[in-house]
Amino acid sequence: MKHLLKLMDLSTNEINEILNLADQLKYEKRNGIEHHHLKGKTLGMIFAKSSTRTRVSFEVGMYDLGGMALFLSSHDIQLGRGEPVNDTARVLSGYLDGIMIRTFDQSDVETLAEYGSIPIINGLTDYCHPCQVLADLMTIREFKGGIKGNKLCYIGDGNNMANSLIVGGIKMGMSVSIACPENYKPDSEIMKWASENGDFTCTTDVLEAAKDADV
Repeated sequence: MKHLLKLMDLSTNEINEILNLADQLKYEKRNGIEHHHLKGKTLGMIFAKSSTRTRVSFEVGMYDLGGMALFLSSHDIQLGRGEPVNDTARVLSGYLDGIMIRTFDQSDVETLAEYGSIPIINGLTDYCHPCQVLADLMTIREFKGGIKGNKLCYIGDGNNMANSLIVGGIKMGMSVSIACPENYKPDSEIMKWASENGDFTCTTDVLEAAKDADV
């Protein structure tokens, strides 16, 4: 796996490998074990949309791993002033070891990956939020003792989080139930995929969706 663009790109085994590595790094940090696995590496962080948690978690994470995080707002780079995404991808690939981008359009993330030569991490788009859902899956596994077989209920509009929770939950063997207003459903293609590949429901009835939920 070179990039993290969306959870749909990952297999169940790859998600488990990421969670296992995260558990290992969490153990090493809590027990004062040096884990500078990214020593000498620099991560560029492009923020078209600001975020407290995304910036702090990635910056601290890179520091803990022995690397460096470089904050780049849309005002700091030409991307915010009309430079094509493919040109930005090529230029930044010559300076950085990886890019995390938090932006609006999923197509910008995909273009960075297509034209760049370094790993690209999707920190959030209007379409999906893979890093957050990986963290959610890690938390579910930690507190429930496992992921598979649990029922996940999401109540709210069918936004990027709903899209990623559906994909992550189904890939990890969860039953996923979404409650949202009729005109605010998750992505139709994602719902179709979920229905064909697992136990998935989407309803406007909150109580029906939440019945027997584990999470």
